[in-house]
Amino acid sequence: MTRQERADIIFAELQQRFPKPAVPLDHKDPYTLLIAVLLSAQCTDVRVNLTTPHLFKLADNPRDMTKLSIEQIREIIKPCGLSPAKSKNIWNLSQILIDHYDGEVPADLDALESLPGVGHKTASVVMVQAFDTPAFPVDTHIHRLAQVWGLTNGKNVSQTEADLKKIYPSETWNDLHLQIIYYGREVCTARQCNRMYCDMCKRMYPDRKTPFKAKKP
Repeated sequence: MTRQERADIIFAELQQRFPKPAVPLDHKDPYTLLIAVLLSAQCTDVRVNLTTPHLFKLADNPRDMTKLSIEQIREIIKPCGLSPAKSKNIWNLSQILIDHYDGEVPADLDALESLPGVGHKTASVVMVQAFDTPAFPVDTHIHRLAQVWGLTNGKNVSQTEADLKKIYPSETWNDLHLQIIYYGREVCTARQCNRMYCDMCKRMYPDRKTPFKAKKP
């Protein structure tokens, strides 16, 4: 089976299983999404969604956020982990948005990546989910499954992103990255599947005899 044949099987299955994938992080605008995605680093979406209402009740925009102290922010976001760094980044990026973008989140990937604590994946998520701009954010689930499905060699997340963008047309990226994440969480999990157990893997690799081990990002 060729890589494109596997890609087509994957796409058809994901479209059927998750036809309209919901954005997993609760937010109301680009700013609250940006903060939620920043908090989700090494933290579950469930935990972020339990934490952000307390933060956004006090500050759901850059100007109100900078009225809080870094210590206040840190106390609220402690459940999300890495609170010392995250609280500083939230306060500092909020000040930058005020100083340089009139308090608005820029709809520009490079500008987003220049903000404190905002890497390529975070910026890509904001571009996709806040501005509906084609992007393919690669998280650990996507990096793992792209290898399990033989769509990339798993060299690094940048290579995985580039490989997936070559395989799938840009109009599919925004839904597809969420569909793969949900499939990795609910069906083809890291503990339960390695090209040998879930129905889709067995269909693509029917003669597989030994487990496949994906490279970590």
